[in-house]
Order: sequence, then C-alpha cells, then structure tokens
Amino acid sequence: MSKFTKEWEESRTGIRSIIRPEAPLRQKIELAARRVETQIQYLNGAVQLLTQRDKALFSKIVDAYSRHDMQRANVYANELAELRKMANFMMNAELALERVALRLRTVTQLGNVAATLAPISKVLQNVRTGVAGIFPGAERELSEIGILLDEIMIEASQTTGMTPDFEVASEEAQKILNEAALVAEQRMKEKFPELPALRAPTEEIGQYK
Repeated sequence: MSKFTKEWEESRTGIRSIIRPEAPLRQKIELAARRVETQIQYLNGAVQLLTQRDKALFSKIVDAYSRHDMQRANVYANELAELRKMANFMMNAELALERVALRLRTVTQLGNVAATLAPISKVLQNVRTGVAGIFPGAERELSEIGILLDEIMIEASQTTGMTPDFEVASEEAQKILNEAALVAEQRMKEKFPELPALRAPTEEIGQYK
C-alpha cells in the first residue's frame, strides 16, 4: 500500500480527520510547480554540460581516427557512449518533469486535483528513483515535492470526497513516461551526431554539427 493510500485510509477512519489550517491548495500546487520547474532547469543545465563534453570527445575521436590511432579512438568512443547514456537519461527525466509541471499548472478545479496529481506523483517517484545515487540533491528535493503532492491529494480528497483510481493513475503515469522517452530519443538523434563504426579509416568521419 502506498504512503498516500495508507494516509487517506487513515483519514477515513478518523485518525487524520482533523485538517490543520494550512495554505490554500492552489498555493501549494503553485509551490510544487515552481519546485519542479527548478529541477527541470537543473537537469537542463546538466544536459548542456554533457553536450559540451560530447563535442569535445567527438573531436578527439575524429582526430584519433584521422591519425589512424584506432585504439585511442575506440577508448574515446566507449567514453562517448557512456556519456550519451547519461545524457539520454537526464533528458528523459527532464521531459518527464516538464509534463509534471504542465499538469500542475493546468489544475483548475478542486474536484480534479486528486485525479490529476495521482499519475504525476507516480512519474515524480519514477524520476526520483532514477536520479538516486547520481544527483543526491535532486533526489532529496523530488522526495520532498512528492510528499507535498501526497499532502495536496489527501487534503483535496478529504475536501471533495473524491479519490483517485490508482490503477488508472499507474497506466497514465506509464503513458507519460513512454511519451517522454520517445521525445528524448528523437532529441538525442537531433542533438548528438551518430558516430560511425570505427574501422580502418576508408572515409572521413563527418564533422560535429
């Protein structure tokens, strides 16, 4: 049982029936959106740094290739492949968070708060799990944002008597993640030039776009 489900069930049985006076839901949602957008900017900056590093490595591969130093070219190519895996991951996370922020910005009615936030809360959890161990600061911030979203959903459910369908939320969350992955794949193709297989040089590697 998820933390949100457990707490909501507790609220139904009276354990958490009294709501503390807090800021209006709209303000909390606005705060969550701003905090998510800050993480988007952070990831975007990391992607930009990796892009610069990618260009430098690509140039080194071209140089080694032109000097027929295939051993060095392959070493750089392997490093480039790992760097691009990281760039793809961060771009994927960035795009997923963009969709989270968009949904937060488009919540207009109290009645649809829980239904809107449930899937993006799962998306946020997925991204947080992915960055754990890589970006500790981002992982902590996303964890806090997730707690904030849970609190908003609980409060909205108590106010309206409406609860999200968690099975539907999981399916919708997966659709959001899949969409982000597809867009990230396309952007990777556009942003990073394909590196030809390194063999004995018979033709020049194309220049970095």
